[in-house]
Amino acid sequence: MAKAVRYDEFGGTDVLRVDEVERPVPGAGQVLVRVKAAGINPGEAIIRTGALTEMFPTTFPSGQGSDLAGVIEETGPGAGGFLPGDEVIGFSNRRGSQAEFALVEAEDVTRKPEQVSWEVAGSLYVAGVTAWSAVQSVHPGEGETVVVSGAAGGVGSLAVQLARRTGATVIGLASESNHDWLRGHGVIPVSYGDGVEERIRAAAPQGVDAFIDLFGGGYVELALALGVPTDRIDTVIDFAAAAEYGVKTEGQAAAGPGAEVLADLADLIATGQLEVPIAHTYPLARVREAYTELEHRHTHGKIVLTL
Repeated sequence: MAKAVRYDEFGGTDVLRVDEVERPVPGAGQVLVRVKAAGINPGEAIIRTGALTEMFPTTFPSGQGSDLAGVIEETGPGAGGFLPGDEVIGFSNRRGSQAEFALVEAEDVTRKPEQVSWEVAGSLYVAGVTAWSAVQSVHPGEGETVVVSGAAGGVGSLAVQLARRTGATVIGLASESNHDWLRGHGVIPVSYGDGVEERIRAAAPQGVDAFIDLFGGGYVELALALGVPTDRIDTVIDFAAAAEYGVKTEGQAAAGPGAEVLADLADLIATGQLEVPIAHTYPLARVREAYTELEHRHTHGKIVLTL
């Protein structure tokens, strides 16, 4: 038996519990990972409310979570050269990473560099691949200016760094408390709220070339008001605005082979070229508290469950 997060009905954090479940057995092309860390993400909270049932059908009891890092416990036939004892970073498409053991396709894991902590590795997939996809979708370049909303969050803190690596000037929208961190990573911080358009124009007198919206709530309209072309606006959250104005909605689903992107991101982290801020860690038993903090939407970096 093993512990795993479960819920039996749609709802708030109160529907979450930690159950004893049968330990999974890997089949062909699969590995069983003893999870050391599992990141949590806003999309999981939205799925749990039932708001995305058409996109993500749910059967109960449902597990939860995609991000994971851990040690391979057991392999099925054709596990791609992985062996028990290998330390890996990966993701589950079974909503099953928030558990002591996760069943994962071997093609969805990559080896964890020694220099990457468990907490960082376990929170890398959704935020990292979403940030990578969003930056790729608006293709900023040397001498251009890109604005990122939600710039200090789990995805935003990675997106601003990846955008800076293209040579672009990056403006990050965030609360005042996160401005020093943004400046320290070569990003121009701008406070959100009333007057944000004027503050962006002052920070970018030559204009804005691209806009990545990671927060929602009117930022697509703001990007259009700033004169950004629709094909260089990407939102990972405001799908209604995207449908109305024809802007992009490229998140992790557009990243192609996720394990390959994970490997590239892990190498950047291992060599000190990319930082994943960790806001807080919680043991698996405190999963409700972890999601309560996440849903306040004011954390700097990632929240991680540890096992």
